[in-house]
Amino acid sequence: MLSQTLLTLFSPAGVLRNAAPLKLAAKRLKALGFDVQIDPSALAKHQRFAGDDDTRLAALHRIAEQAPGIALASRGGYGLTRLLDRIDWPLMARSIARGTRWVGQSDLTALQLGLLAQPKPGKRVGANANAVTWAGPLACDDFGRSEEAGGVDEVTRDCFLEAMSGALEAVGFRTEPGFDGLEVRGTLWGGNLCMVNSLLGTKHMPRIKGGVLFLEDVNEHPYRVERNLLQLHQAGVLDAQKAIVLGEFSAWRKSPLDRGYSLKTVVQHLRSVTSTPILTGLPFGHVPTKVTLPVGARVSLLVQGRDCLIGWDHQHTGGPHHDHVHAHSHDD
Repeated sequence: MLSQTLLTLFSPAGVLRNAAPLKLAAKRLKALGFDVQIDPSALAKHQRFAGDDDTRLAALHRIAEQAPGIALASRGGYGLTRLLDRIDWPLMARSIARGTRWVGQSDLTALQLGLLAQPKPGKRVGANANAVTWAGPLACDDFGRSEEAGGVDEVTRDCFLEAMSGALEAVGFRTEPGFDGLEVRGTLWGGNLCMVNSLLGTKHMPRIKGGVLFLEDVNEHPYRVERNLLQLHQAGVLDAQKAIVLGEFSAWRKSPLDRGYSLKTVVQHLRSVTSTPILTGLPFGHVPTKVTLPVGARVSLLVQGRDCLIGWDHQHTGGPHHDHVHAHSHDD
């Protein structure tokens, strides 16, 4: 029951310009039935960060020790990369084992993949299949948006609620033609493209083969998206996956130099260099409408016609079984 769920709002990365969006998010989440608390340092300020490194690290560890039902990041920005070498990863993993669902996107990708990169108990390397977190909304961006700016997106809200209650077991969306009959199974992982790339060559990059890699980004021109995707390809990451699913790449500006070059041509080029299927259309990213996805969970990806379904086993995502599917469709 959501009414029994303690939800903690915290700021692990970028500073909040003011308290209003966080307070509005807390009010709205309370109205949705959560028992909401705001971490004591959520509004801390140090340069462009929500408190200095010690403050933000202490917040992560404090929340992990408390193990609330949900730990929802206030916003992204930049900051978690600074903390990766100092995080008490076993403590974070124990909070998940105790039922905490860490939720967010953007800069939080570093924390989510860092958890996956921790070795399984008793092993020296390999992804930790028990460290499932949730790629989903951010408190201020999605629940603290003013009514004048569009308020709370209903799809984002409902998908988040279903995921947190354990009711969500799949998300559906429309993809491009050409993948009818595709059926793969593997670990779902990924998130923000720039953050994924920043982990390449470090001990915080999960070594996942045969996975389903999802990616999104914001404020990145298509040539920068392509460069990052090619870096993943040249590092052997793309070929090692069973499928790549692209979300939204938003808020970039066209250049007079493009001359027909676009995100569509980027995808076409990537498809020419890797045999791994690259699907588009996932409603996820720095956009108002987004689904909530279990990072690190074992998923099945199925395509019928242009309809794509990503489903997962509730037993590995920290919630009770209810058997719901959240579908979102939009045509190009």
